[in-house]
Amino acid sequence: MVSQTRKRLLILFGVAAILFLLIRYFLFTGPFEADTQAYRRAPGAPVLVTVFYEALCPDSKHFITKQLVPSYRDASPLMDIIMVPYGKASTMTNPDGTYHFDCQHGQVECEANTYHACTIEAVQDPRARLDMIACMIRDNRLPKEALHKCAKQHNIDNVDLIQKCFDSSHGSELLKLNGDLTHALRPSVTFIPTITLDGSQGKQALILKNLLAEICKIAGDNDKAEELCRQHL
Repeated sequence: MVSQTRKRLLILFGVAAILFLLIRYFLFTGPFEADTQAYRRAPGAPVLVTVFYEALCPDSKHFITKQLVPSYRDASPLMDIIMVPYGKASTMTNPDGTYHFDCQHGQVECEANTYHACTIEAVQDPRARLDMIACMIRDNRLPKEALHKCAKQHNIDNVDLIQKCFDSSHGSELLKLNGDLTHALRPSVTFIPTITLDGSQGKQALILKNLLAEICKIAGDNDKAEELCRQHL
C-alpha cells in the first residue's frame, strides 16, 4: 500500500507538472490566440514543440517514429517537447463528476491515450519519455501490454505508478486536461497529429514532412543551432 504521505506527494507533483505545462503553453499564447501570438522564446532557448496526437492514429505513429524521434536524437538541445495525447476525442462529465471519453478510434484508443498521459507525467527524463511513447505507439492495440513491454525494453522502473495513475481518477483528469488543451488550440484541430512550434501551427505540411528543417528555421542565430542544423540537414 502507498502511504498517505506518498499519495499527497504524488498528487502535489502531478498538479505541479500540470501547472508547468499550462503556464509554459499559455503564458504568451492564450487559449484563443495560439496561432496569432507565438510563444516568446528567449534567445538561444530550445524551440517548444507541442504534439497533439492520438495513440492509435497511423499518422501520429508515423510522425512520432519517423520525424520526432530522429529529430530529437539528432538535435535535442534545440527542442523541448510537450506531448498531448487526445486528438479528435470528446469529453463528457458524468453526474458523479467522473469523465467519459469518446475517441476517434474507439474505446481502446481512449485507454491508450490515458496510458500515454500517465506515462508522460511519470517519466521525467525527456529522452526516456519520448522513447516510451514511440515504443507504445508502434503497437497500442493492447495498451496495458504495450506499457509493460516498453517499460521493460527501456528500463522504466515506475511502471506500477503509471498503472495506478491509469486505474485511478487521476488518469482521467490528465486526459481531460489534454482535451482542454486540444480544444483550446486556434485554429481548431482538423488533422491529427497537429504540431505547434513555439505555439504556432505554421505550415503543417512542412512540419510533418521535415520537422528538423522547420525547427532550424526558427531556432535562432546561434552557434549551437547552426552547428546541429548544418550536421543533420
